[in-house]
Amino acid sequence: MKRKVLIVDDEADIVEFVQYNLRKEMYETVTAADGPKAIQAARQHRPDLILLDLMLPGVDGLEVCRVLKSGRDTDRIPIIMLTAKGEEADIVTGLEIGADDYVAKPFSMRLLLARIKAVLRRAGVVEDAKSASLIQLQGIEIDDERHVVRVDGERVPLTLTEYKILRFLAAHPGRVFTRTQILNNIQDEHVIVIDRAIDVHVAALRKKLAEAGKLIETVRGVGYRFKD
Repeated sequence: MKRKVLIVDDEADIVEFVQYNLRKEMYETVTAADGPKAIQAARQHRPDLILLDLMLPGVDGLEVCRVLKSGRDTDRIPIIMLTAKGEEADIVTGLEIGADDYVAKPFSMRLLLARIKAVLRRAGVVEDAKSASLIQLQGIEIDDERHVVRVDGERVPLTLTEYKILRFLAAHPGRVFTRTQILNNIQDEHVIVIDRAIDVHVAALRKKLAEAGKLIETVRGVGYRFKD
């Protein structure tokens, strides 16, 4: 079964280039040139992944990401942001609101394909898991079978990356992990991701967990651990 990718960019030459190469790799493609059309296409076609340019006319890519990640039918669709150099603040914002990764323009198709495959693999590992594993620690319940997290019985919606970070740390309470160790255990180790991305995801995770977020401790100069 072909994986479907929604390409969102207002530069026709980039869309044509990406679309051509994705089709060569046997992906099905859908395109949109602005924010409203992107949101409509995501809802209509339910792609397996979205390539989202941040610099769009009208509704920008960050707002598109925010809308999709807050929608019941689109919140689980992985998003890779396409960014220009010097957009670090936008990258951080995008990760905070649920984007899964980013690629800076100009990019090589080989790199983009690697990122696409890695994100799809990460999404598939959780979605296809058949394990009935259940972690219950200090009011937090992590249900691998249903990919659900609850705090004191109340469901907490998390992005895929947030879920995997929590799952990894909670599975090893008391043990300290560096950012690199966390990255290597939640994603493809051959995909380059800035260490700062872990800090952004952990901050968002703590905020969503509210009081329970204090269980994720920062070990200064080292990394993070789940409080034993």
